[in-house]
Amino acid sequence: MTITAAMVKELRELTGAGVMACKKALVETDGDQEAAIEVLRKKGEATAVKKSGRIAAEGIVYTTVKDGKAAIVEVNSETDFVAKNEKFQTFVANVANQIVDSSATDMDTFMAEPWELDTTKTVKDELVSQIAVIGENMNIRRFERIESDGVIASYIHAGGKIGVLVEADAPANDTVTAAIKTIAMQIAAMNPQYISRNDISADELAKMREITIDSALNEPDSLPKPIQKDIFAEALSQNVFNDEDKAIYEEKQNDKYLFNFLSNEAKASLSSIAMAKKAEIMENKIFNGLVEGRVSKQLKEVCLLDQTYVMAADGKQTVAKYLDEVSKEVGATVALKKFVRFETGEGLEKKEENFAEEVAAQMGN
Repeated sequence: MTITAAMVKELRELTGAGVMACKKALVETDGDQEAAIEVLRKKGEATAVKKSGRIAAEGIVYTTVKDGKAAIVEVNSETDFVAKNEKFQTFVANVANQIVDSSATDMDTFMAEPWELDTTKTVKDELVSQIAVIGENMNIRRFERIESDGVIASYIHAGGKIGVLVEADAPANDTVTAAIKTIAMQIAAMNPQYISRNDISADELAKMREITIDSALNEPDSLPKPIQKDIFAEALSQNVFNDEDKAIYEEKQNDKYLFNFLSNEAKASLSSIAMAKKAEIMENKIFNGLVEGRVSKQLKEVCLLDQTYVMAADGKQTVAKYLDEVSKEVGATVALKKFVRFETGEGLEKKEENFAEEVAAQMGN
């Protein structure tokens, strides 16, 4: 059977595969379009295996909200160029639309589900097909679903670099929805870890405090003056300073910029002494006040309700105060229940490409 340009064009439009790949598939199947699609799919699987070892750390985050349900998904590609590709973005949207109605609670279960747009395939089969068509390794990395009787809002930042879902226990009206949308924007910008301090476990809080203590002891220039004096006395008694640092200390011990003149070795010795005297220093009320102040500052950064509202007119209003205002306006409590924030590629190693080296390697140089 003669394979015409029109047949190749039609197959290419259906599959997105390359011209030569479509022509070869049609020749192999004697012009049978359905069989040719199957051939391309099978060849795509082989291609996908080869590409699966490559790092996919770009991509987009996508959200879908409908009928009291919402989904957020991150799908990765190897390059930002593909992440902006229309076929890739359509695939991600289709994945999100399937997740929102799915009962799957883990990735393996979801990948084994029938693909809603073609139930002869699984989600994994469709992913493999897309890898073949698009030409890069891809990965459905993670997803999360929310079902609520309250209000759900979503926000996508920078074309899919960051995505947020927020659930609130509140009456569903335009005022509340708009308010929760701005909270989603707040989360995208400020990256809180918790809604409120009540969400932090005792163990997490203790760990935060312990890290803050050690950080303070490793920065002796920020310690209260009485503690600094004791540490310097110990350093001198142990004779850990070299002659130059001793001279600097003798000359500038009352200078508030003393630490700027000391060597790195001297500063490291002071830190070691402070850590060795940790138990004793922790009994100091001034030091404990310093630690509590730093912990409180961290809590304001990681707890959403304690953060300064990004759209505050006075630059001081907290998110909690803003929600109080909204509650008064609508005559009902607006309480945040949950949020999910995905940032594309966070925690993934990104491969650094050297284009010149890659071309040289392909040319055999």
